Order: sequence, then C-alpha cells, then structure tokens
Amino acid sequence: MDKLLKSISYIFHPIFMPIAGVIFYFTKSPRFIDYDVIKGKLMALFILTVLLPILLYFLLKTLNKVNSIKLESARERIYPLILNGVITLMVLKRIISPSQDIELYFFFLGILISTMACLILAIFKFKASIHMMAIAGLSMFFIALSIHFSININLTLALMFLLIGAIATSRIHVKAHSYIELLIGVFIGVIPQLILVNHWL
Repeated sequence: MDKLLKSISYIFHPIFMPIAGVIFYFTKSPRFIDYDVIKGKLMALFILTVLLPILLYFLLKTLNKVNSIKLESARERIYPLILNGVITLMVLKRIISPSQDIELYFFFLGILISTMACLILAIFKFKASIHMMAIAGLSMFFIALSIHFSININLTLALMFLLIGAIATSRIHVKAHSYIELLIGVFIGVIPQLILVNHWL
C-alpha cells in the first residue's frame, strides 16, 4: 500500500494533466477536426508541456535552484512555476487558437491563471498543492465539456473524483502537504476554470 500511494503522485503528476485534457477534448468533440491537425497539436503540446518541463527541471537542478523533483519548499517552486507560466503562454500564442479551439484556449488560460496564483502563494512562502490544482482543474474542464457537448461522461467524472481522493491521500501519506494546502490547491485549480467557462459554455 505504501508503494501504491507513493506511485500515485508520480503516475498522476501535474505535468501530464494539460495533455490529458487536450486528448479528452479531441476524443469527445463532435466537430470534425482533421487527423493531421490533431496529431500535430498533440505532438507540439507533448513537447512543450511534458518534455520541455522535464529538461528545464534538470537544468534547474544543475543550477542548484531545486533540490529534488518533489519541490519540497515553497522557494523551490518559484522558478518551475515561472517557467511553466512561460510555457503555457507559448501554448496560447503558438498552438491553441481561440478561433479554432475556444474550449482548449480557455482551458489553458485557466491553467495559466492557476499557475500564477500558485506562484504568488509560493513567493509568500505558502506551498499550495500543485497536484490537487492540476487534477481539480482538469475535472472542472471535463464537467464543463460534458455540459457544452451534451455528452454523458458520468463514468469518467466518477473516476476523476476517485483520482482526486487518491491523489490527496497520496500527498498526505508522503507528508508533502497539509490538509489546508491540498484544499487551497483544489480551489486554485477549479475557480479559474469555473470563471472562464462563462466565455465558451
């Protein structure tokens, strides 16, 4: 059980949540989208939101800006959050167009706002849970898409809420966060997505 709870934090790492949202969107969208366009965007997003952050992490570790991938202190989170904000801006400027993928555009805008909120808290030495921020924001996006496209994804939503509980349990088990840090993470993830949904739902 100990190994399972520890592995959950890695398997459902925040780095994978944006690409998971994009894949879900393309599989559920009723609009016709050319397969080559989907493949191109997924490849570009995978490079920017998964591979690039991993490379930047090793760069920060080499420069002694972070001690481990766990980012145990609020201070260690500042540079990764800044870089993640820059990457999200690149996605909004270069890959996701509001005229073509308005749902994804506001999804990533919500991610940017959540990241900046987490950064501000980190500057003030409060360590909000990025894991909870990511999974909660993704869940809110799924709920909005189910309403927007009038599709039944009750099983998916049940799985998402199960994951929220599992990730929270994992973070508590490894002593990465307090309950209040987990709760603040949930709010930081959900609120921007909930507010921005008014622009596309």
